[in-house]
Amino acid sequence: MFIKQLYTGCLSEAAYYIESNGEAAVIDPLRDIDAYLELANERKAKIKYIFETHFHADFVSGHLDLSKVTGAPIVYGPGTDTKFPVHVAADGEVFKVGALTIEVLHTPGHTLESSCYLLKDETGKNHCIFTGDTLFVGDVGRPDLAQKGAEITMNDLAGMLYDSLHAKLFPLADDVIVYPAHGPGSSCGKNLGPNTHSTIGEEKQTNYAMKAASREDFIKEVTNGIAAPPSYFPINAKINKEGYDSLDQVLTQGMKPLSIDEFKQLISDDVVVLDTRRADVFTQGFVPTSISIGLEGRFAEWAGSLLPFDVPMILVTEAGQEKETIVRLARVGFDKVKGYLDGGFEAWKNAGEEVDMIIDVEADELMMDIPHDDRLVVVDVRRTPEFADGHLKDAVNIPLNEMTDPASMANLEEDQNLYVHCAGGYRSVIASSMLKRQGIHNLRNIVGGWGKIKEQEKAEIVKETSVLN
Repeated sequence: MFIKQLYTGCLSEAAYYIESNGEAAVIDPLRDIDAYLELANERKAKIKYIFETHFHADFVSGHLDLSKVTGAPIVYGPGTDTKFPVHVAADGEVFKVGALTIEVLHTPGHTLESSCYLLKDETGKNHCIFTGDTLFVGDVGRPDLAQKGAEITMNDLAGMLYDSLHAKLFPLADDVIVYPAHGPGSSCGKNLGPNTHSTIGEEKQTNYAMKAASREDFIKEVTNGIAAPPSYFPINAKINKEGYDSLDQVLTQGMKPLSIDEFKQLISDDVVVLDTRRADVFTQGFVPTSISIGLEGRFAEWAGSLLPFDVPMILVTEAGQEKETIVRLARVGFDKVKGYLDGGFEAWKNAGEEVDMIIDVEADELMMDIPHDDRLVVVDVRRTPEFADGHLKDAVNIPLNEMTDPASMANLEEDQNLYVHCAGGYRSVIASSMLKRQGIHNLRNIVGGWGKIKEQEKAEIVKETSVLN
């Protein structure tokens, strides 16, 4: 028996490769499938099945491309309806992978088709369970992503999730390993724990949702305090349900080097210019109207949350990062990349083209400027709970994920001096680039963000107790 978790940190996503006696199965593959094919090739195994725990909302799965290459059927749980061929498994249906057995456990609640896959070893003993978004380490899947009008409410789904956990997972032995689809940082739950695997026994003891005293308490616990899901979740879920172009096609289109003249022509056609260089490099100079989303952060998640899916995109990247950028965009459904700037930003600058920049300032400089500038406005782009837990007095909170709505910036005035910050500096550069794209140029980015600001002796810090309570 061989089990490998393939974890992708920027998406907090875990796919799984299972193998026995030359037969393999892949659970919840990402859109870029090379890692699974290479693993099977190295181990001289044939991929027999592709199992999907549910219609993923936070990434585009690789089920279609992997099935096309390997011939392996795509398996979903009961109630699944797609626009491409799949095997819709029955609750309790069993699949053989070499000497191993995989049993389907239908566990609706996160979504209606959500299912877990219970793996039994060569002796028939329950070894581990692949829980998808039904059960995480320290959390459970959010129950607000599969509503059908007024027919099914968030509370209905939360109730289903409680029933699924108690009927299908609670009876398992404490030593059964839990392999979830996501780890810390994922928006598919409220607050996932720091680890990427656990056991049934550990979750019974420590998971707030698993410890709920009653069905009513569970529903209240799970539904209370859920932040709005990222805006791209419904788009990705639809793509996973209806199908998509192959990644090879997306790469063929996107891996086109563009001359400066070609790049300028596309800019005039109102494309999105995405710059994926590091945030601290971007601020020193960039192509005007570019949006900064650096590859070093939660790149795909922010791209999905902030960029339009129906508008063509052109790229500015570090040399050699063009393919990585396109693949990571494709993971969340972006298929309209038209090429990248040949030679990158240096070629643009050396050609004498117009350059924009963002002024970086240190936190101590902000403290010195506040008492002497009555037009100074601190713009804090952290999430509302982060802001509530401590912020500068009189700071304006515009969460980054809300900045696609022009109304969020309606109260900012042209003659104000904006000082923009987040927690550490990544999100504030994204926000500053978006403000500049909207024509707001009188701004500065605070290096080190809140982490540096709160260290300043003169920082007047307040909390929003009404939000925290």
